[in-house]
Amino acid sequence: MSELPQRIAKRRSIPALLLLLAGATLCGCSGGDFGRTRADARNDDMHRWLGAEATGSVGMKASQFQLTDLERQLRDLAYQFIEAPLSRPAWKSVFGDYQPLPSPWRQKVVFDRTAYGRNLIDEPHRSFASRYSLLIDNVRDDITRFEPFFATAIRVIELDRKRSASLKVLSDVSPRERADAIARMEENALIVQWVQVSLERRISSYRWALERLVIQAPDGMAADADRQIGELARLTANPPVAPVPVAGQAVVSKG
Repeated sequence: MSELPQRIAKRRSIPALLLLLAGATLCGCSGGDFGRTRADARNDDMHRWLGAEATGSVGMKASQFQLTDLERQLRDLAYQFIEAPLSRPAWKSVFGDYQPLPSPWRQKVVFDRTAYGRNLIDEPHRSFASRYSLLIDNVRDDITRFEPFFATAIRVIELDRKRSASLKVLSDVSPRERADAIARMEENALIVQWVQVSLERRISSYRWALERLVIQAPDGMAADADRQIGELARLTANPPVAPVPVAGQAVVSKG
């Protein structure tokens, strides 16, 4: 008879153990910095599509060259600006909800500066103070990401200048190699421009959201949010590098 309670306790412990294992699995898949998918859960070239989308959207061909480490890093860092803030809930980041995005030069792409603010205000929050806090955190995250991205962009563009100079002096470069080299320089330059456009749009969205928060629930936190947005705008207005595509005319953003 003494074994019966032990068997019952053992059976009851199984569901608890399963829940514990499930929780550990979810924690292992959870996002990294700024709520992004953890680095070791991603494909190394998961953002390679950025170059093909940028060039394809303006009628150019993508390069067939493999990405260098710096070019891969440029694309990874660029995506953090290109994906709109609050565009997907945190749980979707955890479970790998991911899809390529259209470049700003696509004719049918329409920028909605109100989308971020509407998501911010409509999502359940304990108070308006938490909405202000989330807005401030989003802007600060962008400020934090700014220097690493442009530091990488400077290195990539500088190496592209050397690549361009080499094409002018090397005599045994095949037409295919020359075309791929030029296409890769175009890709890199357009990705930097894409980030610039995205930053300008994010600033516009942040300002619209702040204006609506002030109208609905005035708070002293609005001053801090305004300062953060102003700092991001200052950085964006004076980027460390402003590349122009190697062949053809500079791309002008739409919307």
